[in-house]
Amino acid sequence: MPERPSQNDQQFSNSTIKQLNQQQGVFLTRSLVLRALRQIDRARPALPPGTVYELLYRGRRYPPRAVAEWAYRLARHDAAARWPFAAGQPTNALLEALDFTISTRRPVLSPGSAADAAETEHQAAEDLYVRPTGAISAAAEALATYPRPARSPALAPAAPPLPYTRADALREVFITADELDAALAGLHRRRNLLLQGPPGTGKTYLARRLAWLLLEAQDAARLELVQFHPSYGYEDFVAGFRPGSDGQFRLVPGVLPLLCARAAADPQRPYVLLIDELNRGPVARIFGELLLLFEADKRGPAHALRLPYAPPEAPLFFVPANLYVIGTLNLADRALAPLDYALRRRFAFVDVRPQFGPPLRCLLAAHAVPPALSERIVTRFAALNQTIADDPALGPEFALGHSYFCQPPANPAEAVAWYQLIIDQEISPLLHDYWRDEPATAAAQVRLLS
Repeated sequence: MPERPSQNDQQFSNSTIKQLNQQQGVFLTRSLVLRALRQIDRARPALPPGTVYELLYRGRRYPPRAVAEWAYRLARHDAAARWPFAAGQPTNALLEALDFTISTRRPVLSPGSAADAAETEHQAAEDLYVRPTGAISAAAEALATYPRPARSPALAPAAPPLPYTRADALREVFITADELDAALAGLHRRRNLLLQGPPGTGKTYLARRLAWLLLEAQDAARLELVQFHPSYGYEDFVAGFRPGSDGQFRLVPGVLPLLCARAAADPQRPYVLLIDELNRGPVARIFGELLLLFEADKRGPAHALRLPYAPPEAPLFFVPANLYVIGTLNLADRALAPLDYALRRRFAFVDVRPQFGPPLRCLLAAHAVPPALSERIVTRFAALNQTIADDPALGPEFALGHSYFCQPPANPAEAVAWYQLIIDQEISPLLHDYWRDEPATAAAQVRLLS
């Protein structure tokens, strides 16, 4: 059923029209919208479709925001004028106040819900790729011109992001202050950092805290996490064609362009892309031609490229200078292809090693793990890792990480049983896989740990 404007919507729309008149010096009237609809019917332009809402008029359906922008251009006598309100409820309420009917293409719970956010994201993304504009900084304009609608109270953040300092990081990570400073220096210098090491060494944990240090806050709005895998591709990361709700295929931006748009719209603050398990995916295919743009000296509009899937009139694409990339690299999985040297040249690399030493002792002591058990964990796993490193069939990249023991039980009386379960259920199967052709060696190493 078509939705009728509520009293609140009517009040919002009237104030929006008044604000538009005050700020832009124009009136948006019903006659202007009707004139826009007539011109759209005659010209039949390729309008960006709405994904959630439709304007219904005389049996035809139109994308509400595109119609409002057409009328706005007529009012301003400017064919390049940009509609200054978000897709979704802000635009819909204005059109409803002018006695036009807005319907939903798929059910939504309420105006201003997550569906409005989806519509705004869709419009911002289309501006980045398919909007006919010559401005190279279209990524910044997309989000600057179309502010995100307010979230519903249930989704609104309870508080601003918590600050995060170097002292906070040193309390949490298992590296020294000098190692932490060196990692940050590499990130600042290259803008791209890869943390490489054996599994279980806390690479993802460290990557997130390096990102927070760079952001100076635990700010999820400026942090995007993605995990590569064998099925992940260019279409997921950069752009690809996907079917819409009407069955038509449309160009849909991936993770990278949407994050670049947010970063370009907020150039004074850093943004971070975290790529977990980077070498599990077909890296060269995922990055494509954008590998060039990740170089520290190839950021910004001056080095923009045309994306293969973008139409000829679409703006060029660039990676903003305030976007940083932190990835993690698993060295133990030999089924994964090594990184090509073109990618390696664009990243700074930091080795993340097992830390069976003072940091782990302090953590275990803080959780009241018995000193004898703490000493057993530290000494025996240090010896096991030396055995693994000395084995010509394995090597140091197969060492066991300290993360197995970073969550001791709340009750210290359960610590011994907790340790033995880790040995039986996690360490023993892994060692038997390491020495699958030498089961006696694996069994001997498990006995030394018990």
